[in-house]
Amino acid sequence: QLGAGSQDSWVPHPAQPLADAMNLPPDKMKLLSQYDNEKKWELICDQERFQVKNPPSAYIQKLKSFVDTGGVSRKFKRRVQESTQVLRELEISLRTNYIGWVQEFLNEENKGLDVLLEYLAFAQCAVTTDNGSPGSDKGKSPNRSMEDLSKSNFSSPTHGTSKARHLTMRLAPVHSRKALRNSRIVSQKDDVHVCIMCLRAIMNYQSGFSLVMNHPACVNEITLSLNNKNPRTKALVLELLAAVCLVRGGHDIILAAFDNFKEVCGEKNRFEKLMEYFRNEDSNIDFMVACMQFINIVVHSVENMNFRVFLQYEFTHLGLDEYLERLRHTESDKLKVQIQAYLDNIFDVGALLEDTETKNAVLEHMEDLQELFSQLTEKLQDTENESMAKIAELEKQLSQTRRELETLRVRPAGMGGAGQGRDLPSPSTVCPLPPPVAAMMIPPPPPPLPHTEDTGSPNLPSQQQAPPSAPPPPPPLPGDDVIPPAPPLPEIGIPPPPPLSGLDGPAPPPPPPPPLGMPAGGISGPGAVASSGESTVKIKKPIQTKFRMPIFNWVALKPNQINGTVFNDLNDERVLQELDMNDFEEQFKTKAQGPSLNISTLKVKAVQKAPSKVTLIESNRAKNLAITLRKGGLSIDSICQAIQTYDLQGMSLDFLELLHRFVPTEYELTLIRKYEKDQRPLEELSDEDIFMIKFSKIPRLAERMNIMTFLGNFSDTAQLLMPQLNAIIAASISIKSSTKLRNILEIVLAFGNYMNSSKRGAAYGFRLQSLDALLEMKSTDRKQTLLHYIVRVINEKYPELTGFHTELHFLDKAGTVSLDSVLQDMRALQQGMELTRKEFMRQDDSQVLKDFLKANTEVMEKLQTDGKTAQEAYESAVEYFGENPKTNPPTMFFPVFGRFVKAYKKAEQDVELWRKEEAAAKEVESNPPSKQEPKSPVHKVKRQQMDMIAELKKKQMVKEPLIYEGGDGAIEDIISALKTVPFTARTGKRSSRLFCEASFNEESPL
Repeated sequence: QLGAGSQDSWVPHPAQPLADAMNLPPDKMKLLSQYDNEKKWELICDQERFQVKNPPSAYIQKLKSFVDTGGVSRKFKRRVQESTQVLRELEISLRTNYIGWVQEFLNEENKGLDVLLEYLAFAQCAVTTDNGSPGSDKGKSPNRSMEDLSKSNFSSPTHGTSKARHLTMRLAPVHSRKALRNSRIVSQKDDVHVCIMCLRAIMNYQSGFSLVMNHPACVNEITLSLNNKNPRTKALVLELLAAVCLVRGGHDIILAAFDNFKEVCGEKNRFEKLMEYFRNEDSNIDFMVACMQFINIVVHSVENMNFRVFLQYEFTHLGLDEYLERLRHTESDKLKVQIQAYLDNIFDVGALLEDTETKNAVLEHMEDLQELFSQLTEKLQDTENESMAKIAELEKQLSQTRRELETLRVRPAGMGGAGQGRDLPSPSTVCPLPPPVAAMMIPPPPPPLPHTEDTGSPNLPSQQQAPPSAPPPPPPLPGDDVIPPAPPLPEIGIPPPPPLSGLDGPAPPPPPPPPLGMPAGGISGPGAVASSGESTVKIKKPIQTKFRMPIFNWVALKPNQINGTVFNDLNDERVLQELDMNDFEEQFKTKAQGPSLNISTLKVKAVQKAPSKVTLIESNRAKNLAITLRKGGLSIDSICQAIQTYDLQGMSLDFLELLHRFVPTEYELTLIRKYEKDQRPLEELSDEDIFMIKFSKIPRLAERMNIMTFLGNFSDTAQLLMPQLNAIIAASISIKSSTKLRNILEIVLAFGNYMNSSKRGAAYGFRLQSLDALLEMKSTDRKQTLLHYIVRVINEKYPELTGFHTELHFLDKAGTVSLDSVLQDMRALQQGMELTRKEFMRQDDSQVLKDFLKANTEVMEKLQTDGKTAQEAYESAVEYFGENPKTNPPTMFFPVFGRFVKAYKKAEQDVELWRKEEAAAKEVESNPPSKQEPKSPVHKVKRQQMDMIAELKKKQMVKEPLIYEGGDGAIEDIISALKTVPFTARTGKRSSRLFCEASFNEESPL
């Protein structure tokens, strides 16, 4: 013992050995280093009391002495008496000592694993020889299980070239007979069982597990321990082997060990002895459970489905299926659970083939159903549209009848005489109408002309949106030529360019090209600058460079955008004059260059080079036009001919919309006129410039293209607008005319006044959004809402109101309609139709325009009538419920009713469910349990079994992963998990009919 005086000098140094001895993790070790010397001394004293006194070498020497077969048998008997106790102490040391002790036991110097396996082989060689070897080999050497198996290269189906696991332990042939006799003495004790426990403790460490897995004989010796007569030992071995199967790479090692078992024990088929023990040990439930668990895991823990079927058939061939059929009446719940787990994982190839054929038939049937569903959906949509159209027509007739009735009622009011009201019904017999509805009964004024609308179609020229409302002036006299009259507006398709004579000077400079990325027509010429008050902006001329320069991808500002900015006072031309740009061109010129030009001779050759420099449209615009023309795939003449004849068959609508962007601007028209005035040949121009020249020759080009776009889109737009208008009309008139809805609102008003009138005074109405508050007001017990209570009242007192929602039509469809957008689209159609009529008056020989007007004039008139009716009906309905049409669009108004109907239906379902529960509770109270027939014990047992299996399957949903990694504690974790939840393969399948139906479903009323 150490004295107190040596405490201070001794404690600080053994901190690391102390931590090693205590087997502490890093975080605890760090905490230990922070303790003071007194605390460390207490820990050392405590550790001293629990420290194992025997080093690993002591156990190794004793195990070696037990294996020694020399000497007198009586001496061996005396030595072997203590072998079991020594092994038990070794197992405790391996399981409880710190990891350094275990590593010392397994190191190269001690080779404790080899010594332990040598003793295990010695302890069970007699059992293996007596129970396993063929009759012709019983007289041979007993170390058959420990000989070199290099001649047996049997490999598993998954590893046809796997390396054979050779056994290296041998017993001397001279002592074989004596070793066999001594082995029989040892086999009668629990030495084999405790040896397996020692190996299990070693495998619970990561380093020990790796050593065992890489050892050529260890798993083979563990597997051979199945020949032991003790059922507990067999169960222990199977639990350990099952856990190894679930570790990565362990399944192949287990199959190789059973191949070795077959070779050593002389089996005809693999797993033959295992099935023999499974049948014969029916009195030991723990062994049968472990055996069934191992069979389930070794068969179904592989990913390869074909290999699983192969392993499954191995056990089927050995009679497992027939034996499980006999076990279906077993009383052990644990065994039933393991059997059921195996049957749940089993592959029935015939059933799978049947399922595949059924699946194909179901897929074909599903395709037919999808096609039928599409047809029915389309038919339903058509029927719905027809229904909405009919309802809208009836609403228009009703509205017209009401107007006529109001006219007849108003007419006698302004007449005198005794005949007033003689032929008219009395006011008391006529249903009074609210003021908004009465107001809309007055015959409407004729529809306004298209040019009186404020909002026009963006595709139509601006002059068609706001022409003068006064009639056109008479034509001038023939002699009056002082001021030539402006051309009449109807004869102009696009706005005329600003007159060139409006500027100071005889000839203004040409306007600049539009900036990059500017849409067509963005800047129409110098007039744009002058009109905005920026006449001081100097028009910059393009700069001719010596070399071809790359494009600087910036976003340029328009001249009218720089007023008041920093760019207004900048003079970049002065900067260019001060700088030497030759060096800049040399460094930034593009790689593709023509022959070098001399800047001094550039002006001399300018006249000769001019034809190659001429371009009528900006470069990026020309590139985009070229791409568009290639996409259209039509020649220039075909495009122009199609536009002149309004031929939508020869040119697609998409291509026409792309061409809208390339209508020549005023600047481009000026260049084209100048080019033609100079009488220069077209051959010098690119294809895009030639197209632009021919394109600009089409009279009223912009109007024609707008009309063609209108002609192409009219049918689709009309078909899109009509159902929306019909939905608004039908929904508006249905909610306004529903008496059931009115009565329900009356009930809600009554409940609200009852609750609020004493505090806030009586209310005479409420906003519609108050209906949502019915779900927020809850009862005292918080179990029901005010809406639930109102539903109960309606069911009991006003049953005729329960189906009120059947009177409300198309609320969902109407709630998605933007009425303002629909009316705006209709105004655009109206303006487009008017423009088409005017164009037909100019070109009355166009058969396309004639056919279009003949076919669609009535459609347009119907759309106008429906649009007006929808607007009037919606405004009337909104005002009828006390709301403002301007602040409540259909997307806000109709969803209020939709939500109320949905909540009402849900409340009805809740009330009905509560009613059934109350009825069932009353029935239970009226029938005491004593009067019921008690269930049979068999049924109770079956029910308990099914509940337990259901619970285990529920736990299986959060089971450990299918493949484990061999870390510290992995083996114990796997064994513990398998005892809690049976193994289930990753591929889920339906339960097998072999065991479930026979065991659990018979005699069951379910």
